Amino acid sequence: MIEIGLTGGIGSGKSTVADGLVARGAVLIDADRIVRDLQRPGEPVFVAMVERWGDSILDDAGELDRAAVAAIVFADEDELKALNDIVHPAVGEEMVRRREAVEGTDAIVVLDIPLLVRADGESIADQYADLAGIVVVDIDPDLAVSRLVGQRGFDEADARRRIANQASRAARNAVADKVIDNSGDLAALERQIDEVWAWMSALAS
Repeated sequence: MIEIGLTGGIGSGKSTVADGLVARGAVLIDADRIVRDLQRPGEPVFVAMVERWGDSILDDAGELDRAAVAAIVFADEDELKALNDIVHPAVGEEMVRRREAVEGTDAIVVLDIPLLVRADGESIADQYADLAGIVVVDIDPDLAVSRLVGQRGFDEADARRRIANQASRAARNAVADKVIDNSGDLAALERQIDEVWAWMSALAS
């Protein structure tokens, strides 16, 4: 088994790259998906969030209202830190458990880690000491905003605020072994995914 870290900012197309690598044979461990699992009603992360912010972050069905959470944490650095302190340790533990489930196999494991580089530029890659390499999906922030607004229905100001609260392009690209430039069309992206998959396969051989 080898492990590759995959990261990129919001609107970068990281999920599309992850899906492309899975289609080529990778095993994906997705931090965002783990977060959603841990934020289901009754889970310890869900309970801790409700204890801090109350029922205002719940929808009518009693499930987490992600938009309500975002409205709180992306407007206040202290609240964002509080959320990260609740979520990140639990996500890290679950990622370790899922990695252990494929340990000893010949799998190429892609760890999808959005916050591999924090907003202050600090990398947490050393928490994943077994990484054979890091792939960064890169995009111009203005293009990311355009895609978030046009394809995912974001408010432009909200999209820009979220991007501003993440690591800079320079800080993220500085940790990369491979950078995928997602400023072009899907065909260009697929070619780069092919190249990265060939690189991963060579590392595994």
